[in-house]
Amino acid sequence: MAQEKEAAANHHGFPWKHVIGFVLSIVLTLLAVWVMSQTNLAWDVRIIIVFVFAFIQMTVQLHMFMHIGEGKAGYVQIGHTWFAIIIAVIIVIGSYLVLRTGHI
Repeated sequence: MAQEKEAAANHHGFPWKHVIGFVLSIVLTLLAVWVMSQTNLAWDVRIIIVFVFAFIQMTVQLHMFMHIGEGKAGYVQIGHTWFAIIIAVIIVIGSYLVLRTGHI
């Protein structure tokens, strides 16, 4: 009887969360490619749109695949991740501005 309960507890069924995350990641990637290759928007607008898609995709992957926020220390993981995101945004935007204004 105990073995049946343990087997039932370890059986999770079909991984719908992973399939949805994978499909969303593919769709976001294809949208970014479409925006860059098929639209006539200004270059800066296209870059901003691609960055928005990238951050949405990062969030999807962190929640769907990396299971961030789950467990006892989930809020600590989320805090550390937000700190890393802020640092990454500062570095990316700073690098873009330096390269864009020609201060090499």
